[in-house]
Amino acid sequence: MVVKELTGELREQESRSHLARAWSRLIRKKIAVTCMVALVLVYSAGIFAPLISPYEYTAQDYAAVRKPPTGEHWAGTDLKGRDMLTRVLWGIQNTVVITVVSMASGSLVIGVTLGLVSGYFGKRIDAVIMRVGEVFSSFPDILLVIILAATLRPRILDWVRWLEDNTFLDGLVRSGIVDYTVIFLALVSFSWFGMARLVRGQVLSLKETQFIEAARALGSSTPRILFIHLLPNAISPIVVSVTMGMGAMIGTEIILSFLGLGIQPPRPSLGLMLQEAGSLSALRQVPWMLLTPGLVAWTLVLGWNLLGDALNDVLNPRTR
Repeated sequence: MVVKELTGELREQESRSHLARAWSRLIRKKIAVTCMVALVLVYSAGIFAPLISPYEYTAQDYAAVRKPPTGEHWAGTDLKGRDMLTRVLWGIQNTVVITVVSMASGSLVIGVTLGLVSGYFGKRIDAVIMRVGEVFSSFPDILLVIILAATLRPRILDWVRWLEDNTFLDGLVRSGIVDYTVIFLALVSFSWFGMARLVRGQVLSLKETQFIEAARALGSSTPRILFIHLLPNAISPIVVSVTMGMGAMIGTEIILSFLGLGIQPPRPSLGLMLQEAGSLSALRQVPWMLLTPGLVAWTLVLGWNLLGDALNDVLNPRTR
């Protein structure tokens, strides 16, 4: 028992020391710090959109239709006289909610858990999980997401309307819960397998090591071995994968909205705003309609990708 406690303390101190060294190396990278600051600012703007947005996102000013950026409308107005800055802030909030929840539940909860189980138990369990994942991965990601979004929306919409008609829950459709659910299910459906395969590979290389055999000999339960001993030793590639995956997931959510399969009007979304300003006539006449949402979308995707690349350099033992 004493040996077990000492081993656990030593491993915990080693893990903390590793994280401290990684953080020290990360903050010395100017690109990484710049990306973190930019992402925090953009995400904070989206989270606090109800407090800092100057107007309601549905408010229309018919006297200021297609107005360029001025002191009253810092980012200009759109074709219906709505304030672009307000709509971009609310669009960021929608993107933050959808992508963070999808990544947390899809890649982290589902992907990590199935990867641990698949790699540790092997045999039939491993075969079933991997074959199911390969079926999903056999489709191009964006095609699978589009198919799911297009086929699920009518069914979910009918179910939510039935809830409104038969319960006291009013305003569910207007709240955007249908859009959130459709995009969430579409993103989760393809995001879990890559993480599961990554974690499975880490577990396969770790489960026969001496410290895992010692944990089994000391009577550690299977959940303790999986989540206390194996998972912390696979955390570095997981962090890198999540960081880089966020950029891809944000891009996918924007593309879905651009194609009309994501957030539906009147709720604003970055993809829909890019679609409205994407024609040549709009670029000539109202270029500011593309500038703000395009800059925000570019910052989010590029920021996460560059931060993931920096984290890969920091956490990869071959680059130390």
